[in-house]
Amino acid sequence: MIRKAPISMIMTTPVITLKKKDSLETAEKLFKKYNIRHIPVVSEDAIVGMLSYTDLLRLSFADVTDNMESDADADAMVYNMFTIKQVMKKNIVTVASSTSIKKVAEILASKEFHALPVVDNNKLVGIVTTTDLIKYLLKQF
Repeated sequence: MIRKAPISMIMTTPVITLKKKDSLETAEKLFKKYNIRHIPVVSEDAIVGMLSYTDLLRLSFADVTDNMESDADADAMVYNMFTIKQVMKKNIVTVASSTSIKKVAEILASKEFHALPVVDNNKLVGIVTTTDLIKYLLKQF
């Protein structure tokens, strides 16, 4: 294990992103298509927020009804009531690509989120998740 290994070694690039004007339905499609749980929200290349699949599930009626067709209709109705800007997390913690993997692990272990955008010179260059860290650690054994 490289002691000062930078997060750039394990971060995911390119990053799937959303814009504040995108719909929550678009977000749901991206979560499912790419099998991901976190999507940075950007303006140009700068990160302005983070949307997690959990944020979306909190709005969903999927667990309330038994009819799958009505689930989709109910979700669409709810998604149309909110915007990404309203649902996304703001004041995002970010790390630089040169930040050590150890430091990123410490941040994620001490916070209640599971993904960190990687930002260099105010530009989103990657994302690192707890899954990325676990995969990295498993390779060490």
